[in-house]
Amino acid sequence: VQLQASGGGLAQAGDSLRLPCAASGRTFSTDTIAWFRQAPGKEREFVGAIRWRDNDKLYSDSVKGRFAISRDSAKTTAFLRMNSLTPEDTAVYYCACTTRRLIVSSLRDDRWYDYWGQGTQVTVSS
Repeated sequence: VQLQASGGGLAQAGDSLRLPCAASGRTFSTDTIAWFRQAPGKEREFVGAIRWRDNDKLYSDSVKGRFAISRDSAKTTAFLRMNSLTPEDTAVYYCACTTRRLIVSSLRDDRWYDYWGQGTQVTVSS
């Protein structure tokens, strides 16, 4: 699976951005799609995930209520909508995918994800 991540850029505090994560050459069906982010000098952290087959979603506490994941009807793209951005959201954002059937408690663990996009930089100024 090849993932194409995009949509990053510069934003001001309070702005919104949307990050698409597109599958190349296939559709999503039983996959789990997730976003992780890594800020300079910090470890990669879980942001959110969606289990495609049942549309279950999970978010980290730091983004819950501000970020939302959605999917398209063509089953080729998932979206991370980021609202009310703060400078603390500045990071490289990665989308990842696995065809494993993960339970909810495993969605946060990046070791379960087999395919990764190239990362897109999000920079939020105050």
